[in-house]
Amino acid sequence: MKFEKAKFLRSYGSVQQIQDDKTPQFAFIGRSNVGKSSLINALACKKDMAKTSSKPGKTQLINVFDVEGHVHLVDLPGYGYAKVSKQQREVFEGLITDYLLHSETLYIVFILIDASIPPQRIDLEFVAWCGEHKVPLGIVFTKTDKKKKKNTEANMVAFEKAVSEFFEELPIILETSASSKHGIPELGRWINEQIGHV
Repeated sequence: MKFEKAKFLRSYGSVQQIQDDKTPQFAFIGRSNVGKSSLINALACKKDMAKTSSKPGKTQLINVFDVEGHVHLVDLPGYGYAKVSKQQREVFEGLITDYLLHSETLYIVFILIDASIPPQRIDLEFVAWCGEHKVPLGIVFTKTDKKKKKNTEANMVAFEKAVSEFFEELPIILETSASSKHGIPELGRWINEQIGHV
């Protein structure tokens, strides 16, 4: 399966609108400035398939991208720092919760973590929430090229240590950089392996 053949399928305002109950969905979520859309674009070898913006909170719907009819990549609204109203933030949070708890085809949600900064409480709380609700999750570190390697590695180790308190066995953990493409092929291979398209 070739991710460069990914194409935009549709945006949804609720999980109930999604009629496809067969195609496995690999979702991406994180704080609203973590580089989520950039990572999806890097995976698909495209510049602007998933819309990026210098203004946090650009993604406001469930955006679905199809990869050769085998897999759907799902760009979820970010959580946290988006400069939107309290009412709009509540809408985002409701949409995210509804999708994660009720999607019939969610295979895994990749929680994107900024490796260039120390562990953030909001990220740890979100990981813990997913664990408590049995949401299948993986952790993908982003921006691994943004700081000195020593600092970046220390941030990732600290986050993994904090997460280990929630789980007997750690979820899949990957390291990536959308700008340098570090870890992008590994992410693609992992997804392919899950659906038998190696």
